[in-house]
Amino acid sequence: MARIDTYWYRHSPWLWLLSPLSLLFCLLVLLRRTLYRWGVLRTVSFAVPLIVVGNITVGGSGKTPLVVFLVELLRQHGYRPGVVSRGYGGRAESWPQTVTAQSDTALVGDEALLLSRRCGCPLVVGPDRVAAVRQLLREHEVDVVISDDGMQHYRMGRDIEIAVLDGERRLGNGLCLPAGPLREGRGRLRSVDFIVANGVARSGEWAMRLQGAEARSLIGGRPRALAEFATTPLHAVAAIGNPARFFHTLRGAGLAITEHPFVDHHPFVQGELDFADGLPVMMTEKDAVKYFPYADQRHWYLPVSATLDDDFSRQLLARLERHRG
Repeated sequence: MARIDTYWYRHSPWLWLLSPLSLLFCLLVLLRRTLYRWGVLRTVSFAVPLIVVGNITVGGSGKTPLVVFLVELLRQHGYRPGVVSRGYGGRAESWPQTVTAQSDTALVGDEALLLSRRCGCPLVVGPDRVAAVRQLLREHEVDVVISDDGMQHYRMGRDIEIAVLDGERRLGNGLCLPAGPLREGRGRLRSVDFIVANGVARSGEWAMRLQGAEARSLIGGRPRALAEFATTPLHAVAAIGNPARFFHTLRGAGLAITEHPFVDHHPFVQGELDFADGLPVMMTEKDAVKYFPYADQRHWYLPVSATLDDDFSRQLLARLERHRG
C-alpha cells in the first residue's frame, strides 16, 4: 500500500477528509510563530550571522547540496563558516554532537556525515539547534553559521532565510499536515529572503541545478563517467525524499536501471544491496555514507554539486555583509 505522502502530490480527493486537521495544524504553527515574533516566546541571538537553509514541506528538496554550495562560496570570500544540523536518524545518547569525517552515521545521521565529508568545516548536530550553535561557537572560530534545515526552529535566531523547493513537486496539494506536505502555510514563503527551486524556477525564485557526471566506487579507485555504465543494466538505489529525481538523472544519462526506492534516511544493513545478479549498484551519496562498511566492487555512488546564478551569490554576500558585526 502506498504511503500517505505519495498522495500529497497526486491531489487525491480523499485527503480533503483530513482538511480540518490540516487547518488546525496550520493555525497552531502560525500561533507559535506569532508568539516568537511578539516576544512572548524568546528567540536566541548569536554573535555571528546565521543563515537558515530550510523548506516549508516535509521531505527532501535539495537543502544539503545548497549548504555545500554556500560553505564553498563563503570560504572563497574569506569567511570561516560552520554548520549545524539536526542529525536526523542519529541515535546518540547525548546531544549536541560534533561531527567529523570519521563519525558513525548510526550516531549522528547520514546527512551529517555527508556534510562533514563534503564541506570540511566545523559541524555540530542536535535536535536543539540553539545548543548546537552554542557548542559550535564555543569549540570553533567561525564567523558565520549555516543551519541545514531549522526554518521552523524559531527559538534559533536567524539573519537570512533561504527556502528550498522541489522544482517538480512544488507544494504538492497545498495543504498542511496531515492532508498535505506543508509544515507551514504557503504564505510563509513571502517572508523569506531567498526562494531556491531545485530544478525549474518560477518568477521570484532562483534556479538551482544539481550536476553529477562521474560515479565513484565505494571501495575507492578511479571515478567513472556515467556514460561508461550505459553498456549494462544496473540497480539504482535511493533513500532520499524524492527518489524519482535520482532515477530520472540516471535514465537521462542513458542508463538502463532497475529502481529500488527506500524511505528517506533508510538505515541500510549488511547485504541489503547485494543483489543476486552481480550487476552494478548505483546509489546517492547520502546512501553511500551508510553503506561504505558493507560495499564491494559492485557498489557505486553519484556525487552531485549545486550550481546557481552568479547574481544569487552576489545578493547573498551583500546581504550577509550587512549583518556582520
